[in-house]
Amino acid sequence: MASSLVASIPSLAIGFIVLFVTWIAAKFAVRIAARFTGRTKMRASLQNLIETVTRLVIWLVGLLIALTVMLPGLSPSGLIAGLGLGTVAIGFAFQDIFENFLAGVLIMMRDKMEIGDSIEVEGIIGKVEHITLRETHIRQFTGELTVVPNSMLFKNPVKIMTDQPLRRWEINVGVSYDTDLDHAHDVIRQALTGIEDISAEKPLDIYVKEFGASSVDFMVRWWCGAKPRDMFAIRDDMFRRIKRALDEESIEIPFPYITHTFKEPIPLPGPSGS
Repeated sequence: MASSLVASIPSLAIGFIVLFVTWIAAKFAVRIAARFTGRTKMRASLQNLIETVTRLVIWLVGLLIALTVMLPGLSPSGLIAGLGLGTVAIGFAFQDIFENFLAGVLIMMRDKMEIGDSIEVEGIIGKVEHITLRETHIRQFTGELTVVPNSMLFKNPVKIMTDQPLRRWEINVGVSYDTDLDHAHDVIRQALTGIEDISAEKPLDIYVKEFGASSVDFMVRWWCGAKPRDMFAIRDDMFRRIKRALDEESIEIPFPYITHTFKEPIPLPGPSGS
């Protein structure tokens, strides 16, 4: 065994040299790929995919060469056949991992959902910070970081809230039943005139939505930036303007009626009818 170990030292040394050269080659290849893709208008996720695939291919070739040098009895055909059988066995054992891997590749090749988009999937709402081959990092608007498996993004519907620069938002405003609806409509529209952040190219819609329990409800719809922060800022301004305008015209915003339910049992009449 000692003699065999001494005899195999040159092969081991050459194998480690091959691995070192593979590391250098992968590093330079990734830099070249990054420089090439950086000159194009390719999405950031697709650039990461190209760089990752380039690194994996070079390392795979380097490992095959190193194993062939270190183990002289191992032929390239036998090594490739062994890799095929091993891949099948590993595929059954790590099915979920490979599922997320393939889903990550397909997600990076999509035209939609880029890094920086605000999305909603399975109750998770936030901004896409990073996409890897196995998982996607979503920074929720409350500050928490959620790591989502790529298979979850690939199998479930994903709402991309920032796919377009503008998005339609809406609020409801209730007025009392004794209010002249035409007058209330004009008051609300006049109150919202002059808000700069609302898109001038899209209409500002004010409709009577429904007859509520204690009020007639108006639905106000407008178009502005697709980010939730834009909506919160503009909605705050709109609520203030509408409330101020309705107060100046003595138009009441009623409270909903409160109904009480008696849960105590009512005694049934006795035999005497009392």
